[in-house]
Amino acid sequence: MDIRPVLVTGGAGFIGSHLVERLIAAGERVVVIDDASTGAWTNLQGVRGHPALECIDSQVSALGSLGDRVAGAKAVFHLAAVVGVELVVNAPRRTIETNLRETEAVLEAAARERTPVLFTSTSEVYGKSDKPWFSEEDDLLIGPPTLSRWSYACSKLLDEFMALAAHREQGVPVIIVRLFNIVGARQSGRHGMVLPRFIEAARVGEPLRVHGDGRQTRCLCHVQDCVEALLRLWACPAAVGEIVNVGHDEEVTILDLAEAVLEVVGSQSMIERIPYESAYRPGFQDMPRRRPDLRKLERLTGFRPRAGVREVIRRVAGGE
Repeated sequence: MDIRPVLVTGGAGFIGSHLVERLIAAGERVVVIDDASTGAWTNLQGVRGHPALECIDSQVSALGSLGDRVAGAKAVFHLAAVVGVELVVNAPRRTIETNLRETEAVLEAAARERTPVLFTSTSEVYGKSDKPWFSEEDDLLIGPPTLSRWSYACSKLLDEFMALAAHREQGVPVIIVRLFNIVGARQSGRHGMVLPRFIEAARVGEPLRVHGDGRQTRCLCHVQDCVEALLRLWACPAAVGEIVNVGHDEEVTILDLAEAVLEVVGSQSMIERIPYESAYRPGFQDMPRRRPDLRKLERLTGFRPRAGVREVIRRVAGGE
């Protein structure tokens, strides 16, 4: 029996905390590295005292023992990154430096013993494509550097290049996962995440602020479906060296999402349309749609996320 721990960077974050809980429930020993810059240690309060969990409060790249920690791990789930549209637009330099530095540190450490790494990337790398859905082999169309929004997409894309280079040149078993709008309990609206913002506003009777005309679409994936996909990919040898979309493929416009939240919550709040230039600093550019092609995920794992939009809203509103 392999008693080595699983290392989770960003394990105090929204997705990371759910992943940590699932790993512990499966009998794994888990080490979390997080500086709680966008997450919170309270996200792990349900397992914080568990004997199989060790928590290290540190930025990943600043941890002096990172090399030994990674070398002694069964695998690394690398989730640590800058998150949230508002943070990305307001702090593009921090976005670039953090995303590149932390991933470089993890990959360098993983090369020592060829520790498997599952790296979570983002649907943002698909950029301004107007295709009806995004496939892992698509060409990518990123916006100009004068618009700071694209700093996040470019930094995560360069992370992908680094990860694949580590796989090809140093033999690091790498899996890259592009996440599409993951939602669920513990997700905060403070960095611009749309569903928790809507639910919070609906509950207190404040307007639900829809940016632009509201016709932009998103596909919402519940965090438990996301974690199931991550664990199945980790257990799939054929996924090594691959890029895989993870998300749901049911589209909803932001305006329809706001109306559905009002109905589910039972709120009388109004829907308020806000021009992008009023909502964000100059440098923001939105994507009209983000629909993942899930055929590769299903082929590799036999799994596709189950919870549709209405169920996702109900579960998130209920604290799930």
